[in-house]
Amino acid sequence: MDGVMSENGFPAPDEAELRNIFAASCVESAANHEGVSAAEMFGRMEAVNLFSDLIYPCYETLHTQSRQIVTEDILEALHCREAKKGGLK
Repeated sequence: MDGVMSENGFPAPDEAELRNIFAASCVESAANHEGVSAAEMFGRMEAVNLFSDLIYPCYETLHTQSRQIVTEDILEALHCREAKKGGLK
């Protein structure tokens, strides 16, 4: 295997993989907080462009924050965008 190896012997994730891992953790955390499935939360977040407008562009700042802060920010943005679209929350 070429490339940088992590401490556990697996290839270290590149920047794109780290961003995707972070986005997935945002979905899981928000879903757990709302009591819905990850699939439902992903669909809601995708429907209001939360990934392309907030999570990926703000990754550098967001990933330095606590999980609680990130989840609160993500849910606030989600609820605001859903309300503007006439959504449920």
